[in-house]
Amino acid sequence: MTTEATLPSTSASPTARQVWTRTRGVALALVLLIAGAVAIAVIRSDARHGELDPRSADPNGSRAIAELLAEGGVDTRVVTTLDEAAAATGPDTTLLVAVPDRLTRGQQSRLHDAFAESGGRTVLVASGSASVERLAPGVTADPATSLDSTLSPDCDLPAARRAGTARTGGVRYTTTHLGADACYPSERLATLLRLPAEKGGGDTVVLGAPDIILNTRLDEQGNASLALQLLGSRPHLVWYLPSLSDTSDHGTDDERGFFDLLPAGWLWGTLQLFIAAALAALWRARRLGPLVPEKLPVTIRASETAEGRARLYRKADAHDRAAAALRSTTRTRLAPLVGVPVTQADSPEALLPALSAHLHGDGQDLHALLFGPQPGDDAALIALADRLDALEREVRRP
Repeated sequence: MTTEATLPSTSASPTARQVWTRTRGVALALVLLIAGAVAIAVIRSDARHGELDPRSADPNGSRAIAELLAEGGVDTRVVTTLDEAAAATGPDTTLLVAVPDRLTRGQQSRLHDAFAESGGRTVLVASGSASVERLAPGVTADPATSLDSTLSPDCDLPAARRAGTARTGGVRYTTTHLGADACYPSERLATLLRLPAEKGGGDTVVLGAPDIILNTRLDEQGNASLALQLLGSRPHLVWYLPSLSDTSDHGTDDERGFFDLLPAGWLWGTLQLFIAAALAALWRARRLGPLVPEKLPVTIRASETAEGRARLYRKADAHDRAAAALRSTTRTRLAPLVGVPVTQADSPEALLPALSAHLHGDGQDLHALLFGPQPGDDAALIALADRLDALEREVRRP
């Protein structure tokens, strides 16, 4: 009958208490990070529920402006597909596109073709570089957004002059249209553009930020006045909320990459995680502090010290350092035995001739043994240790 032998625990083996002590800080940080992420996700999901939806009374919804428009005789209809939005364009209709960047390139081209000569008004809300160049040809979105949210009109557009100061700061635009009204400039770039159509008497309004139509911002400055004038110029308002599930006009050119499918803000989220990891590493490094030598209250056996150092060398796969330590110690012990000062123990020119004379052997073998190349594996390291031990015994032999 045989039984399996288990390796005994050594002084280098950490206990469960030690493992917990070492890792509890990191575990607590991870728990707090996860809890914070969940809390932020819940808060943001509640705050963004019904965003820019004229049926929503949430802070980021737009029900308030829809009700004000209804009191002025403008009826509002919500559509969520490109087919509905394209079919609804006309001279007596204002088409508001809530999130133009959600549209694919094919959808953007088709939507532009639908409203370009319709004679109505199209309002693009916070259209970025991914959509504005197709929905409003000749307009380019600047990569740097406005640092100010509240701006003055500084243009001749009657609606802007009557509204006065408003929260339009967001995406900034430049245009090549000579007849365009460039309003609410931020560092000389407009955050509201009105582009008259070449045919049909319609126009396109490009708005840099959605603040003027949000429930929570409608009563600030001239937001309500500007929103009512931009959206109430026609008796009908079609409120287009693009949906990712709408597959209208999806072609091979509309395939999105991995980064296109990530939600907005993923880059800042990744940066925050990187900063958190760096701070955690700094905290752990400062917590450990510098090494401080101290006298131990008990005597540690040499075998335990050797075992601990050997485990460290093996874990790091440091055959070179282990071999260098063995050779250096051997040379230091051999030098006084053959009449060489310890300060010259690492000099082959001083140590090897004295050893050769003492042993009457070949200096080439001694040079390879004491100053040769490093071993490549554990077996070679063990063989080197045995040969060094045999050399030292031979020198000490009377």
